[in-house]
Amino acid sequence: MTFPPAASLHEPTTSFYSRWQALNDWLAGHAGFWRPAPFMEPAPAWAQACPELSSWLEALTDEDCDYYEQHLSEFAGQISGWLPGLVDYEQRVAVPDLSPSPATPVETTLPEVAATDMPGRKRLQAGAFAASVIPLNRPVLDWCCGKGHLSRTLARQCPEPVQGFEWDPALVDDGNRLARHFADAVTVHCQDVMADDVRWPAGSHGVALHACGDLHRQLIRRGSVAGAPRLSFSPCCYHLTAHSEYNPLSGQAKQHPHVLRLTRNDLRLAVQETVTAPARVRAQTALVSQWRLGFDALQRHLRGSDQYLPVPSHPPRLVNEGFAAFCRWAARKKQLELPDRVDWDHWLDAGRQRFRQVRRHELMRHLFRRPLELWLVLDYAVALEEQGYRVRLGTFCDRALTPRNLLLDAVRVCDTPPAPRSHP
Repeated sequence: MTFPPAASLHEPTTSFYSRWQALNDWLAGHAGFWRPAPFMEPAPAWAQACPELSSWLEALTDEDCDYYEQHLSEFAGQISGWLPGLVDYEQRVAVPDLSPSPATPVETTLPEVAATDMPGRKRLQAGAFAASVIPLNRPVLDWCCGKGHLSRTLARQCPEPVQGFEWDPALVDDGNRLARHFADAVTVHCQDVMADDVRWPAGSHGVALHACGDLHRQLIRRGSVAGAPRLSFSPCCYHLTAHSEYNPLSGQAKQHPHVLRLTRNDLRLAVQETVTAPARVRAQTALVSQWRLGFDALQRHLRGSDQYLPVPSHPPRLVNEGFAAFCRWAARKKQLELPDRVDWDHWLDAGRQRFRQVRRHELMRHLFRRPLELWLVLDYAVALEEQGYRVRLGTFCDRALTPRNLLLDAVRVCDTPPAPRSHP
């Protein structure tokens, strides 16, 4: 049986698989620009192969980097003369806006008075998610619900009861306490969604806002096997997985002869974007990055090996103790003996110079964050199509509210999943 293409991202003749395949092949053709991690590789091969592009990047000011980081499509246009494959970058990353039209606003955000223990940004995200999935006409199951913030938001839009699954007993207790206090029709159950004994409530519409990695992939598997009438979720943290390499969910992606093989580190790139961190946090992150790169230069010199040496997360106190204290701590962690005399100023300056270079090389790599994320989410869309769902894929809010703003909304239209299509 041949299953017809689902609604396209742009025109009705384009299936999700067609777009996934084109993106897969485009990413494979540009892998040399996004696989090398600038923090670990001071001289990626692309910088040597494209010296004019490398020189142009080196000449960028910090202000240029700040601007292009927030306007990657414009950055792609600037360098498309060196990389013609970037000419249609904006079209490659474009997806529809699934939020309600401003002409027909729907108030779905919890009132502040009812948003106890709910961070303001999470409150707005839950409201935007709810606005993009209403109307709700089935019982709702909130997958990995935490304290039930999304559950309580949806309960006010849904005539049916809302249940939540959460593994942490303390969060379960808090969620049920809040639901009782505000008279919301929500019940949170203590349930590890990765456990073998998880049971999908019959006829329930599964939802998840920013369920991480294996958790949202489990939602797809469990929900489709249970024949859930609808699945609506915004995925996050694709790299949080028990597997060292990503295994596509869809049969069609698995059959592609040149399917990308993505490591956990590759998956991490898809979520390396922050638009909400305060200036103080960004400044501290930059300082510690300079220290880490300074130590990296020092350890390469001392070991006589031009290889990156990963260092674990540092204790917060070190931020106030200076570069030398950081290096001594890192050396102890890696069982590296430091000489009695170290020119700390020299190695700190080396770290600052490397940080400047890394920032510009990461700008190049960050061009591929959204394409990689779309590659993953399109695979999910194809997998859901294969299980008999009609799928919408788009954004539920502006990236300024959260960069993880993709929404998959799948409605079951076929009781018997069709056989996956084969492709040459």
